[in-house]
Amino acid sequence: MRVAIVGAGPSGLFALEALVARVPDDLSVDIFDALPVPSGLVRYGVAPDHFSVRSFRDNIDRMLDAPCARFFGNVVVGRDVSVDELRDDYDAVILSYGASKGRNLGVPGEELVGTIAAPELVAWYCGHPDAERGRIEDLVRTTKTAVVIGVGNVAVDVARVLVKSEGELGQTDMPDHVLALLAEHAVTDVHIVGRRGPVQAAFTTKELRELGELEGVDVVIRPSDLVLSEFDEAEMKANRLVARNVDIMNEWAERELTGAPRRIHLHFWQRPVSIRGTERVESIRIERWARDAAGELQPTGEFEDIATELIVKSVGYFGEPLDGVPFDAKAGIIPSEGGRVTTPDRAGGGLYVAGWIKRGPSGIIGTNKKDSIASVETLIADGAAGSLNNPAKPGSVEEQLRNTGHAIVDLAGWRNIDAAERALGASKGRDRQTIHERDVLIAAAQSAPN
Repeated sequence: MRVAIVGAGPSGLFALEALVARVPDDLSVDIFDALPVPSGLVRYGVAPDHFSVRSFRDNIDRMLDAPCARFFGNVVVGRDVSVDELRDDYDAVILSYGASKGRNLGVPGEELVGTIAAPELVAWYCGHPDAERGRIEDLVRTTKTAVVIGVGNVAVDVARVLVKSEGELGQTDMPDHVLALLAEHAVTDVHIVGRRGPVQAAFTTKELRELGELEGVDVVIRPSDLVLSEFDEAEMKANRLVARNVDIMNEWAERELTGAPRRIHLHFWQRPVSIRGTERVESIRIERWARDAAGELQPTGEFEDIATELIVKSVGYFGEPLDGVPFDAKAGIIPSEGGRVTTPDRAGGGLYVAGWIKRGPSGIIGTNKKDSIASVETLIADGAAGSLNNPAKPGSVEEQLRNTGHAIVDLAGWRNIDAAERALGASKGRDRQTIHERDVLIAAAQSAPN
């Protein structure tokens, strides 16, 4: 069985692991990724100061050592090779390329300079080779007050990174240019704005608690935002995690402010109404909402303006379409049944999805394991039923890529990059420093390790 996996993030590598466990003999798996490196959002989405979570990439990276597996990094499916070409070459294709685009707010003024999606900012401080450095750095450098829309872990990560001290960030694997800019501490205030209440906030207790432990930072929250309705109380009683979070926030609301040089402000029950400014964002108007007698959220007509130079939209990730593959534009996913995609021109098995592009951006890293296993089980059942692809040109994709001189980064190349990043970090007293330029990554891949 020859299988192609598109996307070397957690869901793709968990799919590889599931295939190896269930098809121990006569298996060949090629993993394609648009980036020269594997790990996906574990490398480019998890905050660099979360060492334990980021170290998980070493665990999933080992999956690439399977004798049946090959890594094809720096190959963009849809540009360098099409899905149809993969289907002509392999018995099955698993699409696990995730969801990396940020959702919009849908409010007037969103197009103003100074409004960006959280994935853009996260990609920058994680050292993604395609991050728009010039645009993002100009914004961060000239921002004193930032507003983050959303109350999930990504919103908390963004706020924490923007105000964290140089000493606290200095041991991360952030590129030097990111550390240097954040060390300037231009940002003094970050407002985290939630469209619902503290009970509905999606951050985990560990992420939330960290905000109150930051050096030189006060957490500001209005006690009125923590007043709970009977509906909120019922939700909280059913969830211990939520109860712990609310306890932490109540403790913050009762704290005396220390006069710290930086502040994180938490706002709940507030929805963006408009973003204002001339050439650049100058303020955001938010409106308070409240639950009525039936528990439904209703606008109150109470407005507040927050002066700001930067608005970060952290309201979810969104998948993007791939030529030749059905796509649900509203949900941002590839529709499937049991992980199987049915295309109008090629009905039956052969094309599968796993991870966020299958179900949307939900759950934690480990959630993708169960999801990928389910898709692989469908694939294997289709194989037993004889409904996989009938490859017309086995080996044609690799031949095509190599004949065009495309710079493929294989597993040995990735190991060279890994060694180069560790050596670069060691030279500066760190475990690793992320190499962010694509051409430098490719050059490191092609160089002999020291």
